[in-house]
Amino acid sequence: MRIVQIIDSLNAGGAERMAVNYANSLAHSIEFSGLISTRDEGVLRNQIKSQVSYLFLRKKKRIDFLAIIRLRKYLRENKVDIIHAHSSSFFIAVLTKFTIPKIKIIWHDHYGARIKETKKENRVLIFLSMFFYSIFVVNLELKEWSKKNMNCSRIFFIANFTRFDSTIKQETHLKGKDGKRIVVLANLKKPKNHILILKAFFELELNKMGWSLHLVGRDYNDAYSDNLKTFIKSNLLKDHIYLYGEKSDVSYILSQASIGVLASTQEGFPVTLLEYGLAKLPVISTNAGYCSTLIKDKFNGLLFNPLSELEINLQLSKLIEDEFLRSNLGGNLKQSVDENYSEQRVIEQLIVAYNK
Repeated sequence: MRIVQIIDSLNAGGAERMAVNYANSLAHSIEFSGLISTRDEGVLRNQIKSQVSYLFLRKKKRIDFLAIIRLRKYLRENKVDIIHAHSSSFFIAVLTKFTIPKIKIIWHDHYGARIKETKKENRVLIFLSMFFYSIFVVNLELKEWSKKNMNCSRIFFIANFTRFDSTIKQETHLKGKDGKRIVVLANLKKPKNHILILKAFFELELNKMGWSLHLVGRDYNDAYSDNLKTFIKSNLLKDHIYLYGEKSDVSYILSQASIGVLASTQEGFPVTLLEYGLAKLPVISTNAGYCSTLIKDKFNGLLFNPLSELEINLQLSKLIEDEFLRSNLGGNLKQSVDENYSEQRVIEQLIVAYNK
């Protein structure tokens, strides 16, 4: 098989991480593995393995004929059989298919909030889905949505996986006391729900107990992040809550933390929880999307309703107060990730799905 992953950017988001992960892993399993970024590069650019064929399209506008020509040339020169298009990159994939009819498009939906959206909000996607060979989804709710709305009958659930790259320079040093750091690995945007975590930290007065909170993720410098910064400043928490921006040395960051938190109101299949698991971190997690399947409450993590301040406060209190519980949950999550979401297992499932 000769397969190329297409993604709109290489910023540190979940879909972007998976596109890079697939390209890197498939390079050892198939004849040709490529990766194309259409609009932007980012911190993940340096994580692409040398065995992966990489192209940056420099797409400037929604319909960019020069980008389509560059993509078509790349696909033909490398005799690509399958375009694995992630998220919104389906659009340029379909436009290019019009010029290479035999090529197959597999669209990968990572967007958990889609299950709340209408057909009207997705009318372009639904219309163009008639050109998809198959659809991959990251949770069963999205699978049902695609079955109901899309013009493509081949729909497969493919679990996410993650891997830590030991070659990435360790340069992000977390502030605060060792053994008392809470980390949130999520870009600063909806529906990541950071304000809920900030409120819980403040209401539980964790700063007075020596704890600190660390927000790691891209800052878009918009109203969302302004709201977080205002909350931190108005509640005199700037010496206890820290923002680091977008970082690539995730493994090193998590090795310095004691608790991992995910509070999204909507999720697909968060790579963040897998990364917490690989780092053996105890977690409290939203019950949205695939989270409540990955996290078994009180066994390998603690779940909460992301719309409930009371629930996150209770769950966070449990972890703060019980070091043995933290150790037990972190160990169990590491085992769950290793057994069920390993790179080898997921790639085997992926290759089977490519061939169906």
